[in-house]
Amino acid sequence: MKTTALSLAALAVALPSLAGEITVYTAYEEDEIADYVAAAEQALPDLKINVLRLSTGTLAARLIAEAANPQADMLWGQAITATMDPQIIDQLEPYVVKGGEVLDARYRDPENRWFAPTGYMGTFCVNTERLAAKGLPMPKSWKDLENPAFKDEILMPDPTSSGTGYLHVISLLQTLGDEEGWAQLERVDKNIAQYTSSGSKPCKSARAGEYTVGISLAITGIQSIEAGYPLAVVFPQEGTGYELEAAGLMKASDNKEDVKRFMDWLLTADAASHYSQFKILITIPGVEPAESTIAAGVPRDLGTILAKQDFAESAAHQSEILDTWKEKFGR
Repeated sequence: MKTTALSLAALAVALPSLAGEITVYTAYEEDEIADYVAAAEQALPDLKINVLRLSTGTLAARLIAEAANPQADMLWGQAITATMDPQIIDQLEPYVVKGGEVLDARYRDPENRWFAPTGYMGTFCVNTERLAAKGLPMPKSWKDLENPAFKDEILMPDPTSSGTGYLHVISLLQTLGDEEGWAQLERVDKNIAQYTSSGSKPCKSARAGEYTVGISLAITGIQSIEAGYPLAVVFPQEGTGYELEAAGLMKASDNKEDVKRFMDWLLTADAASHYSQFKILITIPGVEPAESTIAAGVPRDLGTILAKQDFAESAAHQSEILDTWKEKFGR
């Protein structure tokens, strides 16, 4: 009996754990990842979530490079414009996520290959003290930034290196049309002091008083206001550019049922409560921005300020748009 007991004990040790385990590729920020994963693993205690975090562009390149031998079970928090690349979206398997039907059509794929519980959006970060000191009017639109008084007072991210820069450009092109959109950017270009490689740098430079206007990210602006900087966030009247952060199941995954459980959790009230600590744009109905965010100037209904964007169109023409940008504004 002892021998049998020992043999059974040895067999038990040799057996794999019953807990599920998935590998997720993401472009979310490190602090977000740590919070979301901890919450998900608490809600799904028999699931271990391994995460590889890369920037949007690097992640897209890795997925394409691994296409013949995919290593991830799931794509999570990746910019939808990058996800729409045929070399990437063709790696995703349709899945009808639980609760997905409540999402607005713009936040989910009609073929169920992706959905986006979160996103990020642009804004003008305006240093109110510098604005007043220079006697400049508060800009409310891209057209207002044409004012010669703003000469060398504006920073903007370069869309060839910054996804934030690209979301600003594409929102104008799709809202105003190509001809007027490029013309608008050309008129504002006369006042641009510098195009930056970072999407958050224009806002950070504006809050420090180095420039008056930083064309940047809304979340950076809100965080700056909360930190006490003399800053206002302005959502341009033409419409605010934004980007969605997509989640999708990889066709090649060997752990699809576990991935689906995690994907289902992403649309729960529990998940939404964690998004609100880091995000302004949360697509789950009924989840409003934090009160501090509303106090800083963000409307409760984000649909009233978001530009009408076609992400498939954006992805399809990204290369030619960036080539045109380089020709017109490369410095």
